[in-house]
Amino acid sequence: MNLFLTETTAAAGGMTSTLIMLVMMMAIFYFMLIRPENKRKKEAEAMRSAVKVGDKITTIGGICGTVVNVKDDKLVLETGADQVRIELAKWAMSTNETAAEAKKAEAKKAQEAKAKAKAAKKVK
Repeated sequence: MNLFLTETTAAAGGMTSTLIMLVMMMAIFYFMLIRPENKRKKEAEAMRSAVKVGDKITTIGGICGTVVNVKDDKLVLETGADQVRIELAKWAMSTNETAAEAKKAEAKKAQEAKAKAKAAKKVK
């Protein structure tokens, strides 16, 4: 009888460690795979909803052009010197070069301001 109790206790202990490992694996998958993917999706959706007339964009098919008109779920894109206009779904937009350039310029200004503040501290 005593032997039976120790075997069930050992089996319960093994089950607990298996359950803990399973929970840890799920947590690792969440933080390494699922969470970053959801973050990228949110950023892409924010980029697509922030597009405005005059922005230079690239589609997922590689078409580059300037946005002429923005509708709820459609974009009208003007490409090239011959001014061909193409209507596309918003989800087909890959990058917004105008917004990317603005972010780079803003980051550069912030870096220059930080460098000036650091230089001012050295002078004192």
